[in-house]
Amino acid sequence: MGAPPPARAADRPLARPRRRAHAALAALAALLAVGGTVAYDLDTPAPRPADTPADEFSAARAYRTVETIAARPHPAGSPANDQVRAHLEGVLRGLGLETTVQDTVAREAGQLSGAAAGATLARVRNVVARLPGTDPTGKVFLVAHYDSVQSGPGGNDDAAGTSTILEVARALAAGPRPRNDVVFVLTDAEEACLCGASAFAADHPLAADGGVVLNLEARGSTGPVIMFETSRNNSKLVDVFGRAAPHPVGTSFAVEIYRALPNDTDFTAFLDRTGFVGLNSAYIDGGAIYHTPLDTPAAMDRASLQQHGDNALGLAREFGRADLKDLDAGHDATYFPVPGGLARYPGWLVLPLAVAALLAVATLGWLARRRGRTTYGRLAAGFALGLVPIVVAPLGAQLLWAGVTAVRPGYAELLDPYRPTWYRLAVVALAAATLFTWYALTRRRVGPAALAIGGLGWLAVLGIVLAVLVPGGAYLTTLPALAGAAAGLIALAVRIDGPWPVVTATAAGAVAVVILLPTVVLLFPALGMAMGGVAALFAVLLGLAALPVVDLLHPEAGGQRGLVAARARQAGALPAVAAGLTAAVFAGVGLAVDRFDAAHPVPTHLMYALDAGTGQARWLSHETDPQPWTAQFVDGATTVADFPGLGDTELRSGPAQAANLPAPKLEVLADTRSTEQRTVRVRVTPQRQVRLLTLHVDGATEVESAVVAGRAVPGGRATGTPWGFGIVFHAPPPEGVEVILVLAGGSGPAALRAMDASDGLDAVPGFRPRPADVGVVGSHSSEMLAVARTYPL
Repeated sequence: MGAPPPARAADRPLARPRRRAHAALAALAALLAVGGTVAYDLDTPAPRPADTPADEFSAARAYRTVETIAARPHPAGSPANDQVRAHLEGVLRGLGLETTVQDTVAREAGQLSGAAAGATLARVRNVVARLPGTDPTGKVFLVAHYDSVQSGPGGNDDAAGTSTILEVARALAAGPRPRNDVVFVLTDAEEACLCGASAFAADHPLAADGGVVLNLEARGSTGPVIMFETSRNNSKLVDVFGRAAPHPVGTSFAVEIYRALPNDTDFTAFLDRTGFVGLNSAYIDGGAIYHTPLDTPAAMDRASLQQHGDNALGLAREFGRADLKDLDAGHDATYFPVPGGLARYPGWLVLPLAVAALLAVATLGWLARRRGRTTYGRLAAGFALGLVPIVVAPLGAQLLWAGVTAVRPGYAELLDPYRPTWYRLAVVALAAATLFTWYALTRRRVGPAALAIGGLGWLAVLGIVLAVLVPGGAYLTTLPALAGAAAGLIALAVRIDGPWPVVTATAAGAVAVVILLPTVVLLFPALGMAMGGVAALFAVLLGLAALPVVDLLHPEAGGQRGLVAARARQAGALPAVAAGLTAAVFAGVGLAVDRFDAAHPVPTHLMYALDAGTGQARWLSHETDPQPWTAQFVDGATTVADFPGLGDTELRSGPAQAANLPAPKLEVLADTRSTEQRTVRVRVTPQRQVRLLTLHVDGATEVESAVVAGRAVPGGRATGTPWGFGIVFHAPPPEGVEVILVLAGGSGPAALRAMDASDGLDAVPGFRPRPADVGVVGSHSSEMLAVARTYPL
């Protein structure tokens, strides 16, 4: 058999090493080493013992506070919450800090569904301590919430933040006084309505002039602490974060995404007020236990706690000594983690860099065609076909998860599986299989050079799109496109069969790994497996940026015929087959390993609602496809228009026995009328220990304004529902809540619907306790017992 004919020029890659197998092995080893370094850099530090020097942070010391705070659930207004608050006061006063409790009623900045056209409020008791500065230029606020959800003890959310602040306060108090005042703010009722932070930011004297806010949160049990939100014009803040935090993990892309999401923390209340700037940090992996009874101290990864503390202490000291008069840089920074620190550059460079990347890729395409490596037709085909893996890989990841949840429907109620690692690896392997399959099918017809340049073209185009719409995320595609274009231009300028094309291609791939791998890793816990397609998208973009290295896994392109060509195609298909099989194996291992059991229970949701006026009771559940345990109580779908305090979403419902429980008492204290309006003053008083009260006015009545516990709230009218204007009041005092309603003069006879809610269903007639492997879903209404009654006026 004679030698195969030479490859056509348009079939040639940008690199053609003499020893292809050796080059492939070296390039892959280099990229794996870079990837390992990136992953290692994202890892959390070892927790430090209790005998750590007094001026340093010790996770062991902080963990003792976690055990005290999270001994049991302690939602706002509960006796357990009172005990936690007393402990916090004692610790802070014991450090010699000026400590007070802000006891007030506050409104939520946003609006909860149960309030309809009205307002959400709470009685809050914030613990505030101050370490005076020697020559203040402003204030530094360390903020965390000490309340928990009703369904769990909050071992991570937010005993982690609270214990971190106490340990930081101890370390600062033991050392030299800072230049600026440092204020420790432990807020109440964050889980209910962010009302504690809202009260402090709006009304506390120490907040009057604003300052730098460092908010500490946790939405899981493990993983690196991510600085995921900042105030606007954050360049100077990010600069401090990059040099003062010992373990700085954060991306401007995360900030952009979080700003667009409807999620809030206490940080939101500060950003709503003029004069506050700052940073918001949390660890977010292990989300399956979030807001559940499993969020215990034992579930906490103390390495994550150590990182929280190291960063918080470093930032408190740096902001404590800095001049805080001018932290507004006038622009946001672009930043992302790199091994050894945080890379950052000013936001005004985003669009010029994106344009430069597009021009560099276009230049590469023009020069490659001029050098005979490809044609304009092939370049167009390479660019058009590059969209295929960008679309198919995320779609495949979503279909994979749909299949997994069909086998394991309990996942639908979880933020993330209990043990998600195998599923995450399956998504990455699926993305690789998609890319390798696409490349094997298109490489021979289009050519390696055209496909590589087409992939870079998509990175550059996405860089322009992101620079316009999501500037903080443009670096994710702009910088790999620039690196890839530079590598391609070098490859065209040197001998194709020399070492430098492989070296530059590997270097460009390393840039993509450094920039895109952390995004893939962090997106999984941030968005959960239900949105694993987003991580798959960025995994494919990483692959497109490294296509010249991927090409080394294939036989040299062009010139093959007959048996040689068939064997070349078979060899080219091997990476795709291997990645596809790996994805299937990983998904199967995930299903085998992550089974529901007593330690990892299947989540269920159940509520009980009683109308004390009619004696009718119902079981209610948010589960769209009820688990077998829940199905004992509920069957068909329904709405709860007669319980407006539970929201307006469709629920599953079933009949229940009426419990002997009193509804909240409503007293009319005054009722005056004029031709223009009617003013009604009522007091709503719970008749049992409850977590919240609601009061709604019938939908036919327009409320012009209202005053709730001395707080003015705007009026309103919700149309299309039996009940309109509403008030939700968390942590109501035993003496009840006084409400003044100003009704429009043209309103006819009115009615009020009062409801209160407590937690725990064990004493409800007909309730059957959960088996050991059945748990409580993380929500603010799990195990709620609601009692309502209508009062005519």
